[in-house]
Amino acid sequence: MIDFYLNGQRQQCRDVPPDTSVLELLRVHLGRTGTKEGCASGDCGACTVAIGTPDHSGELAYHTANACIMPAHQIDGCHLVTVEGLARGDALHPVQASMVDCHGSQCGFCTPGIVMSLFTLHESQRRAPAPLTPQRLEAALGGNLCRCTGYRPIRDAALCMSDYPDTHPTWADDPQLPADVAALAHDATRKNSAPNEATGFFARPRDLAELRDLRRRLPKARLVAGATDLWLESTQQLKSLDALIDLSRVAELQHIDETEDGWWIGAGVTYRRLEPLLEDAYPAFSHLMHRFASQQIRNRATMGGNVANASPIGDTPPVLLALDATLRLDGPNGERELPIGEFFLDYKKTALKDGEFLSAIFVPRPTADRQLKVWKISKRREDDISAVLAAFAWRLEDGVMRDVHLAFGGMAGIPKRAGATEAVLEGQAPSQALFATARATLRGEFDPLDDVRGSREYRLVTATNLLERLRLTLDTDNNNPAMEVCLDAYAH
Repeated sequence: MIDFYLNGQRQQCRDVPPDTSVLELLRVHLGRTGTKEGCASGDCGACTVAIGTPDHSGELAYHTANACIMPAHQIDGCHLVTVEGLARGDALHPVQASMVDCHGSQCGFCTPGIVMSLFTLHESQRRAPAPLTPQRLEAALGGNLCRCTGYRPIRDAALCMSDYPDTHPTWADDPQLPADVAALAHDATRKNSAPNEATGFFARPRDLAELRDLRRRLPKARLVAGATDLWLESTQQLKSLDALIDLSRVAELQHIDETEDGWWIGAGVTYRRLEPLLEDAYPAFSHLMHRFASQQIRNRATMGGNVANASPIGDTPPVLLALDATLRLDGPNGERELPIGEFFLDYKKTALKDGEFLSAIFVPRPTADRQLKVWKISKRREDDISAVLAAFAWRLEDGVMRDVHLAFGGMAGIPKRAGATEAVLEGQAPSQALFATARATLRGEFDPLDDVRGSREYRLVTATNLLERLRLTLDTDNNNPAMEVCLDAYAH
């Protein structure tokens, strides 16, 4: 059973199949059709809903999610808000009123998702007012596509929504709602399902001990955390996902443990929770998050899932390779640690043994003399998959390059370091001649594929150009050697 609140009203949905999405639950099981399906892959944002969970103060904090790729069973114990739940009778919510007055809707199909993204922005402004900078607006709306408006009217609506009276929904009048949701969330974490392999299941272990036991008994069951990639097997490939183990409530996977040497990041920690840590420790890594999918995805996607998925075009693995991250693997036989460079074996094949899972990722603490650059090349600036991603780490010692790590995504069947090219640069002073040799070596080190995101030659040229870009940032003849060489708002 899925027990949750929908627009302030408690819902109890029984006999819901494991691979049901929140979108299907709303439209098919509950008859709430305001939320639309556009792409069914988490790209367009038409299905955006708001998920409310109690924060440390006891208030409900809302974040956006793509209903089309969110497992319905994961809203158990939450408050789900949809576009039907915003107006107060005939009085529109400020977001809706501003969208009407600014002509922010034309065909209207994408409008419910845009309204919900603006609703969460309005809620964050209500709780903690702050300037609506272009960066904040892009972050809030970067996951919502609109073919009609050109976005200017939507931006105008966002900028003036605070000018309207705070006509909040009726359910927001209920002072007991946050406590009711908190109680429901507490009950949800105490549930322990008894999976039946014959009938299908959505198992929700509460700790590592339960997870190890499930992996021992049900080694073929699929693991699901944010579901931002796994659920595409259902929506795009029409595969049945009838045996699932949900990692979102395994307590140990939600921790960020700081040590003297760095941080152990639980595999269930979302990118949204990671943003403050990365911004402080690795600004280049943090800046990548501006181009890592959309806010709806970052609210749910996990670094552990991005690594364990082992996609050659995942954005995180090349950065972790450049940083010499370590993985903690766990399973029925206990835990072990493995350098991330030994984890990726072949396309979608990893060093995980039967029943094992990724439990945590160690990111070392940065040192003052070690530099990191991360550059992503994609067709769209936001919410797009990389054609090539380069992550370069190094330090300069007495004018020569040391500890050179050059990692790439999109250049092989796995995320991969360019070992031969690193050897060319290691211990050498950066120069045009040296980097010319390095670029030639790089071309011979990779044999990328041709696909819709780029041809083999395009990827080779792009990768070597990024290596040249690194040389230009190291150019000691430049009056400002730390300056950026590409005039792009997102180039850092």
